[in-house]
Amino acid sequence: MEVENGSVFLYYTFMNINSRFIKEIIEPENRPRQSFWFIFQDNHLLVYSRDKNKYSIPVARDIKELKVNPIRTQYLGRYDNICCYSGEVSKKIKPPPNMLFLHLWGLYGFIDFHLFQIAGYAFQIMKWDQTFQYCGRCGTKTKKCENERARICEKCNLVSFPRISPAVIVAVIKENKILLAKANRFKRDMYSVLAGFVEPGETLEECIRREIKEEVNIEVENIRYFGSQPWPFPDSLMIGFTADYKSGELSTDGDEISDSDWFTPNNLPNIPGKISIARELIDWFIEKFSGQYS
Repeated sequence: MEVENGSVFLYYTFMNINSRFIKEIIEPENRPRQSFWFIFQDNHLLVYSRDKNKYSIPVARDIKELKVNPIRTQYLGRYDNICCYSGEVSKKIKPPPNMLFLHLWGLYGFIDFHLFQIAGYAFQIMKWDQTFQYCGRCGTKTKKCENERARICEKCNLVSFPRISPAVIVAVIKENKILLAKANRFKRDMYSVLAGFVEPGETLEECIRREIKEEVNIEVENIRYFGSQPWPFPDSLMIGFTADYKSGELSTDGDEISDSDWFTPNNLPNIPGKISIARELIDWFIEKFSGQYS
């Protein structure tokens, strides 16, 4: 499986973030005076409203200073030596003065980019901790493990780690055109590259071929790795690829996909925003093939 050079931007972007954020399990004994608090109300993150379309993550030594009563909190690690915590609050909680609960996805581009990435991690840890309060095997209350990010059953000793669901996402190219599809789940009239979750016992390449065959009834070849992106909605690892069209005529399944077509770089429909690896794949296509239509 070849590596596509278009993945370089994504790799260095996330490597730079990870070098500044150190994930930890145990809180430092001498905690700095201020910490970042990533507090969620369902899928909405608590932020300071600094100005129109400008927001920031609340900073305080203790969550009590923010005047919100958390259901539970989790220590995440340090960003530039500042401790970071995630937490969740009841839907009945109202935001403190000068603060808002805004959907995490919609905050992309409106808060510091590095902190946005940590917020995605915070969301996943919060959701995992929320979901595994009880053992999935015997129903007994679980407790935090001391030296690793896990919860253990107090009765049967089943250990539950944060869940990660691998999913493939692929840009299929045919005669300098890209395959884009409109999924029924999209709220807007938006088209994107195809994606799907990996099934048990399946390789990434097998998943790509299966998903594409199921959704648009074509065959692909020359599958090449592009890059990856953690995606906290809900707990995915998006693994990106490019592939070449091999055979078949487009025919949407009508269940997940309502429409699909081949598009040139200068005739694209409404596409995803910059937040996603889907857009990175489409931008790669635009850069690589725009010269063919100039």
